Amino acid sequence: MKGIYFDNASTSWPKAPGVVSEMAGYLENIGCNVGRGSYERAYAVSRRVYETREKLRCLFDAEDNKNVIFTANVTQAVNMVLKGFLRQGDHVLISGLEHNAVVRPLEHLKQTGLTCDVIPCDNLGNLEVTCIEKMIKPETRAVVMTHGSNVSGNILPIESVGRICKSHGLHFIVDTAQTAGLHNVSMQRANISALCFTGHKGLMGPQGIGGFLVTDELAEQMAPLLDGGTGSVSDQLDMPDFLPDRFEAGTLNLPGIYGLSSALDYLNSVDKNELLMIEEQLTKAFIRGVEAIDGLQLVGTADHRNRCALVSVDCLTKDNAQVAFELDRDYGIMTRVGMHCAPLAHRSLETYPQGTLRFSFSHFNTLDEVACALEALQKITSE
Repeated sequence: MKGIYFDNASTSWPKAPGVVSEMAGYLENIGCNVGRGSYERAYAVSRRVYETREKLRCLFDAEDNKNVIFTANVTQAVNMVLKGFLRQGDHVLISGLEHNAVVRPLEHLKQTGLTCDVIPCDNLGNLEVTCIEKMIKPETRAVVMTHGSNVSGNILPIESVGRICKSHGLHFIVDTAQTAGLHNVSMQRANISALCFTGHKGLMGPQGIGGFLVTDELAEQMAPLLDGGTGSVSDQLDMPDFLPDRFEAGTLNLPGIYGLSSALDYLNSVDKNELLMIEEQLTKAFIRGVEAIDGLQLVGTADHRNRCALVSVDCLTKDNAQVAFELDRDYGIMTRVGMHCAPLAHRSLETYPQGTLRFSFSHFNTLDEVACALEALQKITSE
């Protein structure tokens, strides 16, 4: 049975061409550390890391490549930013579609006196932008927001929110886990203070590599979450006061950076608009098919435009988990079912506590695969 992979919102597969060979080439032929060795091979690794920072700076329209900080994933990036600058008595606004990567660090910070309010979203996943200014308090320091919902697929209007943040002197922190890659995200246009990303989803790189891009203004207000060796100013006991070293204690994931660098080269070599059109076509076909199946409830908006290439459904005739199991067992169709680490989003979308069955596509999927999934859903839900 040929497998059909519809779980790209969890991690993209297949990876971009060249990623695996680039990572293997580093491990087999290079292998040394960065910032620790005084020899040509180590200098070559330093150049590759520098070049990868520059690729990310260009992709996200950031100030300088020194402002690109590598982490293990987007969750670590969000934690480092939020716990690095928020203090007792601060107030934060978040959207009603946030992932636990944002919600849980803030819940932890509430123990130290932080307060947080949720900008409402309707049950189609649309952000109530007009509510934001009324919710800002004298102690509000930041708005933290996902760019794309991992449950409903909605892309949030970060440029509109960014303008509000700028007019009120607030930091704007954006989680691009579901959009980084084909979707355009400009830190300058959206007035983003910190942009958090992961390499293994839309950027089509490996797991274990992510990071954040931060403005000088916000970086100056942040304390490092981790302390340790950086390979620089090693005679000092304190962490360096300059970027990126201030936030990069310990050895970087160099195989991951090599793989991510190769994935970024792939994304720079293709027509992103053309690939987005493919994903939009797949999403549209799937939504239209779901609407024709009596046993399924579409979650969120039926609009296939301005959204991530993912669709959640709620099964009316069977438990969602049973449907996911049968899709895999009988048809080789791989999906994700449950809460997707985003209970706040499910409350907004009125799918709490049952969660949803999620199908997420990439431009490597085909319309034939979508048709197979729809046919399988029709059979399973009508039995």
